[in-house]
Amino acid sequence: MMEPVEIQDEEHEQVLERVAAVDVAKATGMVCTRVPHDSQPGKRLTKVWEVAATTNAILELGEYLAGLGIEKVTLESTSDYWRPFSCLLEACGLDVQLVSSRDVKNVPGRPRTDKLACVWQAKLTERGMLRPSFVPPAEIRQLRDYTRLRLDLTRDRSRHAQRIEKLLEDALIKLSTVATDIMGKSGRAMLGALIGGERDPQVLASLARGRMRVKHAALVQALTGRFDAHHAELARILLGQYDALTIQIDALTARIEELIAAIPAARGVDAGGATGPGAGESPDAAVRSAIARLDEIPGIARHTAQVILAEIGLDMSVFPTAGHLASRAKLSPRTIQSGPKNRSGKTGKGNPYLKGALGEASAAAAKTDTFLGERYRRIVKRRGKLRALVAVARSILVIIWVRREALSLRMEVRDRPSPRRRSGGVKLEAA
Repeated sequence: MMEPVEIQDEEHEQVLERVAAVDVAKATGMVCTRVPHDSQPGKRLTKVWEVAATTNAILELGEYLAGLGIEKVTLESTSDYWRPFSCLLEACGLDVQLVSSRDVKNVPGRPRTDKLACVWQAKLTERGMLRPSFVPPAEIRQLRDYTRLRLDLTRDRSRHAQRIEKLLEDALIKLSTVATDIMGKSGRAMLGALIGGERDPQVLASLARGRMRVKHAALVQALTGRFDAHHAELARILLGQYDALTIQIDALTARIEELIAAIPAARGVDAGGATGPGAGESPDAAVRSAIARLDEIPGIARHTAQVILAEIGLDMSVFPTAGHLASRAKLSPRTIQSGPKNRSGKTGKGNPYLKGALGEASAAAAKTDTFLGERYRRIVKRRGKLRALVAVARSILVIIWVRREALSLRMEVRDRPSPRRRSGGVKLEAA
């Protein structure tokens, strides 16, 4: 007989006596409480009722649950409808946990109603069978709202640029075949001249700047078309929308910088020991700021560092290991083991904002002469580009976890080693 192995329970896997669950919806929430029965020892008393999803009704519910001595309240992460319940119930002093809808699905074969769903959630809660989702503190949630809106507006601006390119194609103007970015300085000058009434390809091509000047002959051919008045009117509207979005994106970026500077944990320490907003930004700082430390990692730009910080927060203690952080980002494949067979499953969807930022960072790091670039080039030969990028993204997350745990670590990025010397890469040194 093999020696039994003891498995430690996690913090959330505790049996509770007094629990509640709320099956949230847009206008209402179905509430279930399970407490010990007063007159029948060993029995449970279950009550179910409906409450309105308004501030006063939720506050009244919170006072009632607190009076019952409820130890934990479970909310299913249904759209954004859980937010008022979570915020107001926490304000009443209750321990609220948010769980994924995947973990609270009813038993197959049983009817699916709001009443049965909240009862099932309450039963799972009292037995400690639900794993709470990661909910960052309020200051990080506020920062995340700004970074996500900036990304959404950036995508809208890209759509307007594509509409402008489509409009030029309709006017037989092939500017995008010569200019890499039609919204650059040269492209904007030519678009402005077209809207202003200029139609001579020679004059339009002469507006090119920088390296575009050597493409004069190709520009003349590309700018020969049938750009008429209705094209000019539509282009003026689209450019106005594009510029308005650019102003809003710049305003959001400035606001994001202010919010990060206002978080004490994100600040650094200057060489002289000074702390506060803006401290830790210089290369000789005793402790670099959170954004500066992330910016040192190959592939991560400043705006990418802002997104990563907003999505995973600053408190790495919620992730016991780097593997936990990678698992939350869905950058680790599921392990499926049955008998002698052991295979890996899909990574899953995960947080699209975090995975998008890590995807950009890994694509940029893959082009560098660093450990991350070498890792990409080594894996891409046998696993393909997509799997190699996922592997690099996971490595970036591991580096982030290590650097957030050890604030005094500095990163030294060494050049790619020669074939005879393989000791180069990313090195962490104590400051």
